[in-house]
Amino acid sequence: MRHLSLTLAKAALIAVLASALVACSNAAASSVSSNTSGSINSVAPTTTPNANDETSVTKLNLNTASADDFLTIPGMGNRMVREFLEYRPYTSIVQFRREIGKYVDTTQVAEYEQYVFVPVDVNQADAETLKQLPGVDDAIAAELIAGRPYASNDAFLTKLVTYVSAAQLDTAKSYLATQ
Repeated sequence: MRHLSLTLAKAALIAVLASALVACSNAAASSVSSNTSGSINSVAPTTTPNANDETSVTKLNLNTASADDFLTIPGMGNRMVREFLEYRPYTSIVQFRREIGKYVDTTQVAEYEQYVFVPVDVNQADAETLKQLPGVDDAIAAELIAGRPYASNDAFLTKLVTYVSAAQLDTAKSYLATQ
């Protein structure tokens, strides 16, 4: 009889904890999606991969986002959050792909990339990391690299504006690492 009572108490505790976890996850998701100020703190606004889609996704800064922020990514579990956190600081998107690719296939890594970004150091970023910026392709990345060094992020943005739209430039600002 005592064993049954303990089992019921454990089940009740698990139900309460599960309910609290759902409430916390919902609050975190709401907090992340409402922060579109464009600051480099932990999130950056960006358009979805489908350029014809008018909705937007808030991308998370891989170096500053919290574990709770990462849990808002569809299909993300605690194990992958630990892996995301373990390899900080990320200096390039190639590093992210390599490290996270140890645990999931390339398709899943690409899915994660729809929700995260590596801050772009304008004088050090490789072409793949520069291509995280809206509108930047291989050719533009090569031009941006050839234009180094940049005296400041503003100098980089002055060069970038010759290749991308004003809206893309505005989003790109939030991807830049602070200097």
